[in-house]
This record gives sequence, structure tokens and C-alpha cells, in this order.
Amino acid sequence: MTAVNERILVVDDEPIVTEVVERYLVREGFRVTVERDGEAALAAARRDAPDLVVLDLMLPGMDGLEVCRRLRAAAPVPIVMLTARGHEADRIVGLELGADDYVVKPFSPRELVARVRSVLRRTRGDPAAQQARLRVGDLMIDPATREVEIAGRPVALTAREFEVLQFLARHPRQVFTRGQLLQQVWDYTWLGDTSTVTVHIRRLREKVEDNSSDPQLLQTVYGVGYRLVPRERPP
Repeated sequence: MTAVNERILVVDDEPIVTEVVERYLVREGFRVTVERDGEAALAAARRDAPDLVVLDLMLPGMDGLEVCRRLRAAAPVPIVMLTARGHEADRIVGLELGADDYVVKPFSPRELVARVRSVLRRTRGDPAAQQARLRVGDLMIDPATREVEIAGRPVALTAREFEVLQFLARHPRQVFTRGQLLQQVWDYTWLGDTSTVTVHIRRLREKVEDNSSDPQLLQTVYGVGYRLVPRERPP
């Protein structure tokens, strides 16, 4: 059971789903608020500032993608999406909007709890693992404050984007496959859909590269995966 009693906002209009999800999360020590539509979810997020949002994309009225967009615009709250099997396009859009992870319906409640705990663990960080600032070329990463700068320019990242960048920065020039990144950053013990890695790399490039279509920091090694190549700027 978690000891920190984080607040989880669950947004889904299916009572059976919310009942099961709430029961499993409460059993793990989380404080859970359930909302069944987008407007109520946004109001709850403003009121209670959850530590993480479990968000179904198929909601009545305002859909989950719009809720995700508004949540991400307001604060860097971690988001785990619930999506229907076969709705890959929606998953991709959700990840592009800044969601940290997703679970496909029908899902195992234990799997969802594991994903929630993984995202939260990486968001809050491990106090025993806090280290001095990491500098790689013109990139600065502060694990304690979770701040990132490129050539002195602050860069705002989601929890998962931060973890991807930090992992690659700790292994400069080393190439990792999408499957390896899923295992190392997402804590997946099975090789599922690797599109989440592709989307997060794309989003990172838009934030840290001078030209995201010609990436110099986060490079693709075709047929293999990705690597971070330190970049020095002239004085």
C-alpha cells in the first residue's frame, strides 16, 4: 500500500468501470474522486488539484481528448488514459496532447494500478536517488526540481517526457530500441504498443530541438531506435 496517500481523479461514465477502479485504487491507499463527464472533471481538478488523473477518452458531452487538452494547459498533472481497443488514432492524439500513459479497455484493474503507481513514482521521484544536476552538452536536467534547460532556456516537460529525456541523457550516445525504452522508462515487462515511445520522442523534439524535423540532440538510428547526442553551442 502506498504511504503518501496521493489523490487520484477518475473520469469515466461507466459505473461498473469506476466502481472497480475506485475499489482497487482505494485498496492501494489512494484517495479517489470519481467524475462522470468532462465539465465535472475539470471543476474537480481545479478544486482539488489531483496528483494524477485516470481519464476515459469516450465521455458524454466534452470528450476525453478535450479534457486532456484543458488539463494539460492548466497544470502538468500526470494523465493515464483509458481507451477502447482499436481506437489507436485517439490514443496517439491523447499522447500528443501530453498524456503520460494509457490502458486499453477491457483492462485488468491490477494493470491500471501498476501503471498509476509507475507514473506517480517517476513524477515524485525517489528521494534516495536524487542527484546533482545532470549536464550533457547544452542540456541541463535537475532531478530534484525536475527542471530542464536547453542552452539556458527553460523547457516545460510532462512527467513522462522528463523521464525519457533524463534516461537518454544518462546514457549519451547509447542507442535504445523502443522496446528497451518501454522497459526502462515505462516499467513495462512486456513489449506492447511502442507508438507511445514514438509520440513522446516527437513531442520532446518539438521542445528541445532548434528544428524538430532535423533533430541534432535526439537522433534516430534507423532500424534500431534512438540516442541522445550531446550538443555544444559556440560561446
